[in-house]
Amino acid sequence: MLSNLMSQKWKEHLREAIRTLKIADHMTYVTFPLIHEKKLLLKIFDEIYKSIINCINAVLDYENIDMNVEKSNNFQVVASKYMTDYLTSEQIKKISEIIELNKKRKESQMEFVRSEKVVMMSNNLNVQTLDLSRIKEYLLLTKELLIKISVKTR
Repeated sequence: MLSNLMSQKWKEHLREAIRTLKIADHMTYVTFPLIHEKKLLLKIFDEIYKSIINCINAVLDYENIDMNVEKSNNFQVVASKYMTDYLTSEQIKKISEIIELNKKRKESQMEFVRSEKVVMMSNNLNVQTLDLSRIKEYLLLTKELLIKISVKTR
């Protein structure tokens, strides 16, 4: 019974990844062009991030990896151990960039819009930016990841 429950958990993560990716895709290609509100880029980024995290959790659950052990490690370590069947090294690097950007966004003291970009400023005045082209790049990467995971787990 427990093993059957565990085997279903990765499917739930995959379904949630698909759901959040659909939301991000719709907001990017339908909602954003209609309302052109730059702060919406942050919401789209959040949905992409959720989708990626659910993809990673789906892979870890599918491979029956003890999450408690792996949560202490960073994505680079987890990816090098378990994600090489699903991702290229360039994709792993981009996903690490997304995870790091999300971490910096949470630590950000200020967010504002400046010339077609959302700017996030940290305590030490480091600046990270997010624009539509970067969002589309992240969205494409997430779609590729989701497709590879879906194919490998069939």
